[in-house]
Amino acid sequence: MKEKKIPRFSAVLAGVLSLLLPGLGQMYLRRGYRGAVILLATVVLSGMVAWYARPFWYFSPAIVWLWNVWDAASLVKGRGRPILIPVLFGLAAAYGIGWQMVGVNFKSASMERAAAVIRPMLHPDMFQARQELNRMWTPIYVPCSTSEAIPTARREDNGKVAFASPDCAGVSETVIVSVSGMWPDTDTTIWWETNIGDDKPLGGNEDAALVVRTDGNGSLTTVIHVPSTVLIAQPDPTLMLEHRVYFDQYHPLGGIELSTNGGYVLKGMAESVTMALLATTLAIFLAIPVSFLAARNLMGGNPITFVIYMVTRTILNFVRSIEALIIAIVFVIIVGLGPFAGVLALIVHSVAALAKLYSEVIEGIDPGPIEAIRATGANWLQVVRYGVIPQIVPPFTAFTIYRWDINVRSSVVIGMVGGGGIGFYLIQWIQINQMGAVGAAFIAIAVVVITLDFLSAKVRERLV
Repeated sequence: MKEKKIPRFSAVLAGVLSLLLPGLGQMYLRRGYRGAVILLATVVLSGMVAWYARPFWYFSPAIVWLWNVWDAASLVKGRGRPILIPVLFGLAAAYGIGWQMVGVNFKSASMERAAAVIRPMLHPDMFQARQELNRMWTPIYVPCSTSEAIPTARREDNGKVAFASPDCAGVSETVIVSVSGMWPDTDTTIWWETNIGDDKPLGGNEDAALVVRTDGNGSLTTVIHVPSTVLIAQPDPTLMLEHRVYFDQYHPLGGIELSTNGGYVLKGMAESVTMALLATTLAIFLAIPVSFLAARNLMGGNPITFVIYMVTRTILNFVRSIEALIIAIVFVIIVGLGPFAGVLALIVHSVAALAKLYSEVIEGIDPGPIEAIRATGANWLQVVRYGVIPQIVPPFTAFTIYRWDINVRSSVVIGMVGGGGIGFYLIQWIQINQMGAVGAAFIAIAVVVITLDFLSAKVRERLV
């Protein structure tokens, strides 16, 4: 019997090759996978250091390069060097460069700014003392039109009269507003409502309430400026439309009631939960059939079904890689602002996520029943009906409930780009610095998410 020759390698040659090109010595020693990984890691690390122009960190790829030479020479005797050294130096460079690029600077933090944000949030605007509202408003037209008659900015109601002068104005222009017939000697909050119903404060730098006290006859006159943001959401900023200036007075009645912002919080949370429930429910019916096409153990039987499997998996991975927030922005452009855009975004992302989870459940089921049913000559549909479905119902249900929990949280973020729900109100309160309302929204979100998490955990315990 002819003895098989064992190749003999030179440690010096392996080291020299790895010195010339990282990983080349390992490839010479027939450790191609190890050599390819070392080459790729060294190139990526060196490129990162060179790209971000941080000369100090060049020592990291240099050490990895030297370790690679040491490793190649040691492999000749069958003892590769531990990869802990290149991993540690690679991570040190990555985190060090990342720290510098992010510009971490704790000295820039201001406790005064933090207190200005956090202090109002500790007094959430959810409830208020019961009070009677005395309200009057006058129309005002923005911007002025040169091609059509300008209506009079005046209104009378139950003995109260309110008017603006001039009748129309452009953005940031000065307007004199007056009201009479209100309660005498009472603080009156004056605020702006755009033609689409957005509230705009008129005090400070358009970030605080404007409060003026009426005289003994219940009248007041003051100067305001047209808010700079009143035309942002208007499709045609040259079109003259009716806006309103409100005059609100309050009289305490005793007890407490839901505040205006508290009502918006409850409405927004109801929208968010409904959006999540609707999106999850619709996603189930789309994800279940797709998941069977994305399960390799069901689709790998012949070349045609395997191609379908590969295409389906690729599409699911592509859709899942796009954050739901980005998808929501696209749908806001297509269908406009509101919960409908948010629901569509959640459906698309949920279908991809659930189909991926469902398919992995199918791939992990016991193959015994499937093989037994196939042995009887059953077709593909019969295999799924009797061998797959009985095994997947409990995990499918658990994943679905978990996805609903995720969608409730996602709906908050989606709302911030116009997708409806509590996020839609939250971003407006942040912009106008109503941190009390923001605090109330945070509490409502936390309560809903914690409650749903607790309930979904209990359901999953019973099913799995």
